Amino acid sequence: MTSASASPQSVPDFARFAIGFDHRDRVRLHALIDEVLDSERWSEADMTARFEAAWAAYHDAPAVACASWTGGALAALDFAGVAGETVLCPSNTFMATPLAAIRAGARVRFVDCNREDLCTSFADFERAAEQHRPRAAFLVHIGGHIAFETEAIARYCAEHGIFLIEDCAHSHGAEWHGRRAGTWGDVGVYSLYATKTISTGEGGVLISRRPEVLEHARSFRNYGKPDYAVQGLNFRMSEFTAALGLVQIERLPEIVAFKNAVAREHLDPQFPARLQLPEGMTSGLYKYIVFDWLERSTGRVYDQPCHRIVGHDVSLRNSDWVARNHSCPPLYYRPT
Repeated sequence: MTSASASPQSVPDFARFAIGFDHRDRVRLHALIDEVLDSERWSEADMTARFEAAWAAYHDAPAVACASWTGGALAALDFAGVAGETVLCPSNTFMATPLAAIRAGARVRFVDCNREDLCTSFADFERAAEQHRPRAAFLVHIGGHIAFETEAIARYCAEHGIFLIEDCAHSHGAEWHGRRAGTWGDVGVYSLYATKTISTGEGGVLISRRPEVLEHARSFRNYGKPDYAVQGLNFRMSEFTAALGLVQIERLPEIVAFKNAVAREHLDPQFPARLQLPEGMTSGLYKYIVFDWLERSTGRVYDQPCHRIVGHDVSLRNSDWVARNHSCPPLYYRPT
C-alpha cells in the first residue's frame, strides 16, 4: 500500500476515494431532474416508477423504492410479523441489520459466519434455528459478493417456514450463475447510501417475487395508504432521488466491470491471501477483501461483531476471527 507521505499523484486513480458516479452522466441527470421540475410532481410519480422498472429488469424481480434500506427492511419485518418473535441475524454485519429487527419488536439471536466468505455459516444457522425457532432471519451478503451458503440457507428457511430477508446493502451487481442477490429469499433489500457501489446519497430498494410482500411494502412506505390496514410511516423515495437512481442502475454493469478489471490486473497480483469466489460468482466489489492486516487500507468491513456491541454473551469464534484478520485495500470506480 502507499505510504503516509505519498503524494496524491503517486496513488492510482482507483485507490483514491470517489463516489460511484460517472460524471459523464451529468447531462442526462440534469435532463431527468428537469423532467421532474416540469412535472410539478416531486413525489409518488413517474420517475419513481421508471426507476423501479429499471431496477426490476436488472434483478429479474419486482422492486419497491424506499427512502432508505431501513424502510425496506422494516416493511419486510412487518410483513413477516416478527413483533414478539425471534429473528436470526449474523453478528458480522452493520448494526443497522439487528437494529431494524429490534425496532420491529423482535428478539435478535446472533449467528456465526464462515471465515471463507465472512457471511452466515449454514451449520451455525441450522443450530440456532433449531434452538430459537425464529419467525424470520437475515442473510447478509458481505463485501459485494453473494454468501457462499445462500442456497442451503434459503432451502432450509423455505422448508421450515422462516421468512428470509437478504440484506443486499453491499451486493449491487453481484450474481451467481446469472442470478442476482436478493432473489433467493422472500425479499431482498438494497441500500443506496452515499458510499455504496451505486448511490443516490440516501435511499433503498426492496425486491421480491411475492406479490403480497410487494403490496405490503408499497403500503408500509406510505403511512399504510390507501386503507391504513398496514401501520407504516413515510419511507417514500422522492422523484429527484429516483432520477439519480435511474442513472445509477443503468451504469451499474459498467461500474462492476471496471472494478473487476482493476482487481484482476492490479490487486490480485499483490494480494494472494484475498477472498476467493466460487465458480460462476461475480462480486460487485463493494469491498476488496484480503485475509491480512494492512495498516494502509480502507480498514475492515466490520472491525467489531454486533454481538459484542450489544453485549450478547455468546461464543461466535469465526465472527471474532474475521474482525481481527482481514483488511480492504481501496478500490473505487474512476473511469478515465
